Amino acid sequence: MTQSFKEIVAWQKAHAFVIQVYQACALFPAHERYGLCSQFERAAVSIAANIVEGYRKDGIADKLRFLNISQGSLEECRYYILLSYDLSYIDSDRYNNMNQSIEEVSRLLNAYYRGIKERNYL
Repeated sequence: MTQSFKEIVAWQKAHAFVIQVYQACALFPAHERYGLCSQFERAAVSIAANIVEGYRKDGIADKLRFLNISQGSLEECRYYILLSYDLSYIDSDRYNNMNQSIEEVSRLLNAYYRGIKERNYL
């Protein structure tokens, strides 16, 4: 059993993705500060924050609910990556790096979810 949410690899990678999103949004046009940037940053933070919130929940159903919210926010970020690229706010290198990161977070988060659901442990 882990001693801290910081030991969860899915959270570690989600946190790194949040940093990527904030760095990318810093390059967006000023008029997107309260539009796309705000939504993108909120969704990215939600991935990691819901992993943390679910970590301390006692019941399996509560843990899975927060991880499912995290999965929904992750899907939202997939769209924001594409939209940012299509609007030319990020270049192809950043687009590829962010896609690679979100795919890794997705795999880890799904595995963490399945592990809790199937084995009923943290």
